Amino acid sequence: LEFDLATNLVGQPLVRQQVMKGVREFLENPNPVKPLVMSFHGSTGTGKTFVSSMLIRYLFQRGLQSPYVHHFSPIVHFPHAEQIEQYKESLKRWIQGNLTNCGRSAFLFDEMDKMHPGLIDVIIPFLGPSWVVYGTNYRKAIFIFISNAGGEQINNVTLALWYARKDREEISLQDLEPAISKAVFENPQSGFWKSGIINEHLIDFVVPFLPLKHHHVKQCVISELLQQGLEVRPGVVQEVADSIPYFPEEEKLFSSTGCKTVASRISFFF
Repeated sequence: LEFDLATNLVGQPLVRQQVMKGVREFLENPNPVKPLVMSFHGSTGTGKTFVSSMLIRYLFQRGLQSPYVHHFSPIVHFPHAEQIEQYKESLKRWIQGNLTNCGRSAFLFDEMDKMHPGLIDVIIPFLGPSWVVYGTNYRKAIFIFISNAGGEQINNVTLALWYARKDREEISLQDLEPAISKAVFENPQSGFWKSGIINEHLIDFVVPFLPLKHHHVKQCVISELLQQGLEVRPGVVQEVADSIPYFPEEEKLFSSTGCKTVASRISFFF
């Protein structure tokens, strides 16, 4: 996993550091006091889904297809605000039932920024440092929250530090935590709004994904070409990278869509 992150995850040194620290400490402990809980934040196309998929692939034999990996999307699984009580009950039962089957289960919650506030709190009993909940030992489970919330603030801090002549490779977690906290945990539209998960400090690792620069996008293009078995032509790499919008308007430093549209743009050239 460490090698794969170093080789294939573009431009995210903080992510590599945080994810490896969390996973290594958790898996090396035969009796963890609580499940591993990580929360990924950043703009579209910066690698949040990519990293969570990679992590699951290394931990479970069939990756995301494993019967012990459970993936939730608010738009698919919890679309109607008026049914929130029903969703709470079914989500609690689902997690409890699956942890009874396998204490090493993983639960991925996508698009937390679109989750109905209050819904996620139903899983609080499964995240804390208790020995047994509802008759189930769940301390070896993994919970990953994925959110675009905080992305704009992470971008603004990264940009401000660039203006202050601090390279993005030098950015620390401490530089970003206040901005993420304000955007994610103090936002009435967020799934974490007034959440006990935050108040009780149940998230072990807040993982910020930084905006990607032009040379990072070029690396994504090369990687995608190789994956599709296509010839890596420098002219094509340059053109695809140049076709993506960048911000701010004058400096054009960071990709507005990360690497998200790289695959679809490559198709125009072949």
